[in-house]
Amino acid sequence: MERITIRAVQCGGRPCIRGLRIRVIDVLELLAADLSTEQILEELPDLEREDIQACLRYAARHLDYAVLAI
Repeated sequence: MERITIRAVQCGGRPCIRGLRIRVIDVLELLAADLSTEQILEELPDLEREDIQACLRYAARHLDYAVLAI
């Protein structure tokens, strides 16, 4: 998870990729819009394939929490 950085002074403290101003949510939204990994890499040339995988791992780990239904 060293590819995901969180800094209070960058992007409002939102998770970014390797200190770049590319947020994890930006990559996830591109994936949700059905762009392929190759298309994302073309759109954001500073990214590496491993960065996209790190975004998916980050999202999976941070969404795995219990939800209490009342």
